[in-house]
Amino acid sequence: MQMPLEPGPGPCLGCRMHVSPTISLGTVIRPGADLPASLAGWPAGLECFQLAWALKHCGHVPDLLEPAAAVREAAAARGAFISALGVYGNPLREDALGAVARDGLSRAILAARHYGAAVVGCFAGRVPWTPVPESIPRFRQVFGEYARMAEGEGVRLAVENCLQGGNWERGETNIAFHPAAWDLMFDAVPSLALGLEFEPCHLMCQLIDPLPVMERYLERIYHLHGKDGQLNQALLATTGTHGPDYVVRHRFPGLGDTDWKILFQKLVDGGYQGVVDIEGGHDPVFRGDREQEGQQNAFDYLRACRAAPADSGSSPLR
Repeated sequence: MQMPLEPGPGPCLGCRMHVSPTISLGTVIRPGADLPASLAGWPAGLECFQLAWALKHCGHVPDLLEPAAAVREAAAARGAFISALGVYGNPLREDALGAVARDGLSRAILAARHYGAAVVGCFAGRVPWTPVPESIPRFRQVFGEYARMAEGEGVRLAVENCLQGGNWERGETNIAFHPAAWDLMFDAVPSLALGLEFEPCHLMCQLIDPLPVMERYLERIYHLHGKDGQLNQALLATTGTHGPDYVVRHRFPGLGDTDWKILFQKLVDGGYQGVVDIEGGHDPVFRGDREQEGQQNAFDYLRACRAAPADSGSSPLR
């Protein structure tokens, strides 16, 4: 079920996607106006970078083609590569915000191979404030075309499983938060150019054990975000899941409840050859002035887990 990783037709026929024989470790960055300079200041040793634009924060995606060569050179100077691009908005909306999201995602698909990236991350979108199944016809229309575009470019679309504050009945941005929605999506758009950007924390926020779910869908997981969850059992017991406080906190890997040695072993056993990119900016302790400390700790932890064999099969939701 592997998509070809050769570049598609066009002016960058000499570009090749980076394909790693092992699982590479990097981080997600939200670039500033100077894309090459955005790769500076991160922990030494990172093997790759995902460039990501969250439209609710940045508003639009800048020109991607012009700085591509300089970004690749900046990554190579660090001994790294660009693992993925990412555009996170709601391309199913039928208004100006939806048009911005569709334009940004289209341009990312067309630009990815110029960065040597084999993956473009995104949200699945949602027809706002409707139950998940009511978004599927619009999803089929929009992502059917994106899948054809990605196939032509030799890249994969990886839909992140982020709740974005929604649930099955209501939500504004992303239907791809639950495995039942994934089944509807893959049935609507069966192209293997469409898969998942899997993050354990987003399932743990729903009290779902991420490891068996990851195993079940591994052939459709094209990119992983390295972010964990930490369940507060006492708070869950006293307030449940709909109170004012979050019962699961977003944590850097190594500070949450997942044993990433087991996760890496399952990835290796399943033949995963992609990337784990750390997603920062959410940890309640290691953020702001301590963000880079958290990034370094997470990278060191994941590198040790990647090298160490798993010794148990315990669930993170213990």
